[in-house]
Amino acid sequence: MTKPKGLTLELDPKPKGELKRLGGSQSDKWNLRLVNLVTNALPIQSDKEAALVATSAICQGTADMAPNDPIEGILIAQMMAANEASLSMYRRGWSQPPEFFEARTKYLQLADKAARTVMMLTERLDHHRGRGQQQITVKHVTTNNVIADQAIVADSVTTESAARRHDASSRLLSASSEKPVPTLVEPRVDLVEAGGGIKSR
Repeated sequence: MTKPKGLTLELDPKPKGELKRLGGSQSDKWNLRLVNLVTNALPIQSDKEAALVATSAICQGTADMAPNDPIEGILIAQMMAANEASLSMYRRGWSQPPEFFEARTKYLQLADKAARTVMMLTERLDHHRGRGQQQITVKHVTTNNVIADQAIVADSVTTESAARRHDASSRLLSASSEKPVPTLVEPRVDLVEAGGGIKSR
């Protein structure tokens, strides 16, 4: 009995990463493999010239998006394939004769699904680049600024009773923070019965 021959994989110990803009990796083998996979996933005709133009466009678009690592390279590659599928389905859907309503509807549904996939992949790429971190800015303000901000808010919110409460609001906002806030008393409304109903006087 002979032992099966093992497969030996050799990794480049010093990858140059000259094509990193195409796949996000320091290994150009990975970058070229990813570009080839994307190119083969697109509905390119057998015409070599058309395939060369499409491949050049894919490489340029990927370089513009500049993947920083292999994960970004994968997301960008999938975005390109999903975008191509979406636009292709839209084209096929609208090219259907009006009497083939069901076929047109199916193509447009598939196009919408692929477009949502592009949107989801774009969000994942943004999330990966931002590492899911949120920037929180804390603004410290003094008491005088708080009173001024409150005055702006109170001035911008206007209701039908603004005229009635204007005097009370201005007294409250102009009060010093060292003094107690004055107690506000709502004006009394007396109700009288007139003609079987109640109306305000």
